[in-house]
Amino acid sequence: MAGKGGAWKVAFADFMTAMMAFFLVMWLTSQDKEILIATSKYFQNPFTSPMEQKSGLLNFDSNKPANTSGGDKGETGGGKSSTSANTIDLQFLNSVAKDVYKMLNLDESLADKPIEVQVTSDGLRITLYDRAKQPLFEDMSAQLTKWGDFAMQSLAWMIERNHFNIVIEGHTRAGLVLTSVDYTPWELSADRANSARRALVRYAVDNGQIERVTGYADTRPVPLMAPESPSNQRVTLSLRLGKKREPEPAKKPASPAAAPAATNTPATVPKSESAASEKPKAKPTH
Repeated sequence: MAGKGGAWKVAFADFMTAMMAFFLVMWLTSQDKEILIATSKYFQNPFTSPMEQKSGLLNFDSNKPANTSGGDKGETGGGKSSTSANTIDLQFLNSVAKDVYKMLNLDESLADKPIEVQVTSDGLRITLYDRAKQPLFEDMSAQLTKWGDFAMQSLAWMIERNHFNIVIEGHTRAGLVLTSVDYTPWELSADRANSARRALVRYAVDNGQIERVTGYADTRPVPLMAPESPSNQRVTLSLRLGKKREPEPAKKPASPAAAPAATNTPATVPKSESAASEKPKAKPTH
């Protein structure tokens, strides 16, 4: 009888574990978006340590990938390999690209997704399409829709956190008929690019991270796409890896002792003037 009476303890322990997990999930879902994203990133890479690990004589950084190429040059040899740095950058950029889809709850395998992220040689290229199914802007205007505002808010946080520099480009499709003769696709594409810039700055991005804002009208359609296609209605963000700006060190005031000491030495008289002063005056003749 004593051996059969302990089964309820196992069931109770399972029940308490399930309740703990349930309350943890409920607590997480009630937090701010920043906490949710940070928690998501932790579970994606839980072994990233914020502390530098050292053991004995050699430093060891667990956050860097191990060098398995067998080359003679490596970080442990005192030099940095450009190939390894490029590999690390590509791994980082691919990770950020996947995070963009996750932040916006998008399936990156979809054919007509509203956002497309491409990894380039020096950063990312994010294209936000303004299609009728999920418009980025209000009809024929530069006013962001709710979806467009949400997308810009999420991208602003990602851009600021990773210190990207940005080039913003606005594009329209061919054949647009606007209400005003003076308001052409050139103005519309430029206004939409600036609307994206204002949203990014309003949410998180520093003005210094924005390098250029340009409107191209319908002069640069998507490759292999008809100029009249709705997919040409888009805003592109070209993100380039930049360095975090550090504050300039405060300049120390000049020490009084460093100033040249005043001297009582009279100024040197030019040679011509000195000679003139030494010449005797002529005596008057009577």
